[in-house]
Amino acid sequence: MKLGVIVGSGVERLAELGEVRRVSTPFGVVEATLAELGGVKALILPRHGRAHSAPPHKVNYRANILALRKLGAERVIATGAVGSLKEELKPGSAVIVEDLIDLSRSRPSSLYEGLRVVHVDMTEPFCPELRRCLVEGSRRAGLEASDGGVYVCTEGPRFETPAEVRAWRALGGDVVGMTLATEAVMAREAKLCYAALCIVTNMAAGMQRRVTAGEVAEVLERVGDKVIKALSEAASLIPAQRGCSCLQRSGG
Repeated sequence: MKLGVIVGSGVERLAELGEVRRVSTPFGVVEATLAELGGVKALILPRHGRAHSAPPHKVNYRANILALRKLGAERVIATGAVGSLKEELKPGSAVIVEDLIDLSRSRPSSLYEGLRVVHVDMTEPFCPELRRCLVEGSRRAGLEASDGGVYVCTEGPRFETPAEVRAWRALGGDVVGMTLATEAVMAREAKLCYAALCIVTNMAAGMQRRVTAGEVAEVLERVGDKVIKALSEAASLIPAQRGCSCLQRSGG
């Protein structure tokens, strides 16, 4: 089994050790690192590039997802920094989300734009099998993690406004980020299982005095080792054969 691991801010050092694989896709060339994670062969792919040069609205999501598929991955786990929309979800904790609200607007939203029409079922956007592994992996790593929640995906790279936060809370959102919804949709189109470990780095705008990139980086640095441990534990728990319905939900 090869596992794809898309790492975001604060966890990108996972991609520094291992054998670099360079793969060409119709949307560009991507580099991933072949390494061992939890006793499993894993393809570690830094979401924002090896130099962290691509902001959320400019990430080459299509190339990233297709590169993992081309390299042999069938399952993908990811990390993402998020702001909390709920008082009980504090910085330094984690959320294994189960649903999403996609508010991105200018980025490509499908692998199939201009090629053919494909409709995928997003009734269950995150693989339940991988989610269970991430929940248990987080527990084993000593990372405080909530099982379930709704991820609100914004365009970025700016942070949200207090009025937006109030609206998203009313819609049922639990955390807000800038990347995971796009990946979840494209992973489903590519027939890949996908689930994510969201790291709460701050309370959303209006719930604290201000939001800064420095604060986000500080929290990620503080919990980074536990997050890596949680990913490793989760990888060791993933069954060799898929027992979910993600493949059947992926359309024609």
